[in-house]
Amino acid sequence: MYTERNYCIFSTSELDKIDFSQVCETTAETLRFSVDGTKTFVKWDGETPPCVSLLETASPHYTHAEIIDILSTEEWTSPETLEELQ
Repeated sequence: MYTERNYCIFSTSELDKIDFSQVCETTAETLRFSVDGTKTFVKWDGETPPCVSLLETASPHYTHAEIIDILSTEEWTSPETLEELQ
């Protein structure tokens, strides 16, 4: 289903570098943020978009399965929400 989809986490300080015409998200308002608000991520299909290549705080690129695991941690999901999910 998401075999060509890639994800990259980066610092919110670099949000202005994202060209939303190159990624799956449409605006900064559609992004998900880490619990502390310092990180976010974008996703895309196929080749890495030029705007993602410019990010200085970019993580390695993740697969769909990998990002799901990451987003289920306390860094990305509040402890209260994690309790509700269990």
